[in-house]
Amino acid sequence: MRSLRLSSSDGADYDKLNTTERPAMIAPTSEEIYRLCANDSEFRMAARYWTGGIRFEMGSVLTGVTVEDGVVRVGVPDEGQGVVVIAGPDDLWEKVRAATPPRFFNDINVATGRGGLSWNGDRLTWWQYLPAIQRITELLRYSEIVIPDSVKEGGGAGSFDAPSGRYVRVELQGLEHRIYFEEAGSGIPLLLQHTAGSHGVQWRHLFESSAITENFRLIAYDLPFHGKSIPPVDRRWWAEEYRLEGEFLRSVPLALTEVLQLNQPVFMGCSVGGLLALDLAHKHPDVFRAVISLEGALHIGGDIEALEGFWHPKVSGETKARMMEGLTAPTSPEPYRKETVQTYASGWPPVFVGDLWYYISEYDLREVASSIDTSSVGVHIFSGEYDYSGTIEKGLEAHAAISGSTFCEMRGMGHFPMSENPRAFIEYLLPVLETIKAMSL
Repeated sequence: MRSLRLSSSDGADYDKLNTTERPAMIAPTSEEIYRLCANDSEFRMAARYWTGGIRFEMGSVLTGVTVEDGVVRVGVPDEGQGVVVIAGPDDLWEKVRAATPPRFFNDINVATGRGGLSWNGDRLTWWQYLPAIQRITELLRYSEIVIPDSVKEGGGAGSFDAPSGRYVRVELQGLEHRIYFEEAGSGIPLLLQHTAGSHGVQWRHLFESSAITENFRLIAYDLPFHGKSIPPVDRRWWAEEYRLEGEFLRSVPLALTEVLQLNQPVFMGCSVGGLLALDLAHKHPDVFRAVISLEGALHIGGDIEALEGFWHPKVSGETKARMMEGLTAPTSPEPYRKETVQTYASGWPPVFVGDLWYYISEYDLREVASSIDTSSVGVHIFSGEYDYSGTIEKGLEAHAAISGSTFCEMRGMGHFPMSENPRAFIEYLLPVLETIKAMSL
């Protein structure tokens, strides 16, 4: 068994066998963690009904906080039911607690996987109270992250945003679907595909950019069963397991292109949409003049069976939302980070894990990506620094495999660039749109 020193409020958490050097990191005491949690409304809401707590093993120091029916108490809880233990060496905790953590350490769910920390305890407890666990570790940072750009949106009461929305009826695999879409701008058509489990609101900031809408007709649609799109009325979909498969997914932008009479549109998608962008470039290069793959890859992979918390009757949608926040960059404006993930808590429960069937289990272009002809369809790949799913490395792999493609690493950006930090994303995007426009003249 490991020998751990219990942290205390009297400074006695130093290694008494080595008093010649002050440790680089001083672990917070249980009393300090209690005060942080007790005074934080976000934590208190996330910890509602929780009985147990969290034990932090920071190097050789043991600290943590107890929770009783959602109320925090001073003291490190004993291991057992409802208690989660997170452990790791001092140097990794330094990264987790940094004012601006490096990628893979900005979120505890990532740090216990990619980052090298470990956790143990009941898996259901972890799923249920991950938002509270994540919030505790945010509170342990050495200082607040400073966001230099304030979030301001013009207009005021009574004004209108640029896009208009409507429904169009399309036939998908023999069934009629009502697809909701919003559009703004004029010129080259640009279809916009949202991420798994979300909907077209993610693109709202691009609609307000005149630098984009002066030359491009933006069309953001909601996939069937997402957002405001209506499920088909002539199938008992509620009695089936929802699973997003590639053939159906690809049929949506193809059908919209036809029914809206779009002439060689550009396709831009993020996450599952970023994979779809490359999939369309491979299978339908004659339809699109270019594709823009945000957080794209040739293959994601993973074990979809390990995602039981994404649709567990004892886990709320709040957990899915908080997990997605871990995919955003810590330096992105907080209001936009929270807005980005709110859709995950409000969506139809089965839809997120169902979308991940395509993302994790089905999609794989590793053997065929080199056959994509960029003289027929332009391919542009963007990867965010803090994305731990469609990583920079995966984006570079796709770029290397697709001759003639372009690649952009977005520093200080996460998995949802268009919605978590739109101002910075538009600056990255505009040069590519200028290239597409120039090649279309």
